[in-house]
Amino acid sequence: MKQVLQTVAYRSVYTVAYALSLLPMAFLYAMASFTFFLAYYIIGYRKTVVIQNIARSFPDHQYGEIHAIVKKFYVCFASYFAEIIKNISTPAEALDKKIIFENLELIDQYINSGRNVIACLGHCGNWEMLNFIPYKMRHETYAVYKPLKSEVMNRLMIKLRSRFGMKLIPDRAVIRHILSKNSGPAVYLFLSDQCPRIKEEKYRFTLLNQETYVFSGMEKLARVGRTAVIYLHITQLSRGNYKIICIPICSVAESVNEGEITKKYVDLLAENIKEEPYGWLWTHKRWKR
Repeated sequence: MKQVLQTVAYRSVYTVAYALSLLPMAFLYAMASFTFFLAYYIIGYRKTVVIQNIARSFPDHQYGEIHAIVKKFYVCFASYFAEIIKNISTPAEALDKKIIFENLELIDQYINSGRNVIACLGHCGNWEMLNFIPYKMRHETYAVYKPLKSEVMNRLMIKLRSRFGMKLIPDRAVIRHILSKNSGPAVYLFLSDQCPRIKEEKYRFTLLNQETYVFSGMEKLARVGRTAVIYLHITQLSRGNYKIICIPICSVAESVNEGEITKKYVDLLAENIKEEPYGWLWTHKRWKR
């Protein structure tokens, strides 16, 4: 009975989301503006966390500069949700005009050499746009994710992210998958910028002027799976339009010293955030004090 109710709830939520996606983008952005007003001025959703995170990350910024970033972050954050909804029904041809990829041939180069590719990124820009990347490549593409507690929302997330052929793997199953996969090399997407539960001293680095523990799983998996590693640098060209640049981190993971891959990832993430400080997900408690 529980499974039936969850299926009904999932289909209902998806139907509503799909219907909303058929509305004009101008209307969805208007809804986003209203959401921004509520989140920023009325509810103050995690506003203290956002202000503290940005102030500590940019200690040289003046009060006005910090609050300008905070405000623009909330504007962009609300817009991302409108774009995610719209993309439920947007044709691939239309998205292809909104998302520019640079150096995508780097992935081809590594795959053609017989290596898996780990593409790591941060919560920069509208990272959900990356569900479109399989459309641009002929290679199998997997996204490593942490299953949500809500079965309904988990199924919805999988549905939306797999629309263009992305395959999703729960984080606890990815090692077994890579080591047992026999159908040729593939691309694996990792979001690695949240606070890990297990803090390892070897994976503590400086990110935005703060001592930061980073997930070690991405690098350890790269070594075990003998993969190449790249960073996906995401920036917003204009509202709803994005550029994603493939930046090499290493071509042979097992050939570099332990910690080097993660350190390079942290440095590239910092550059990405500094280029577009309002685009990162400042609402999560990255530095728990």
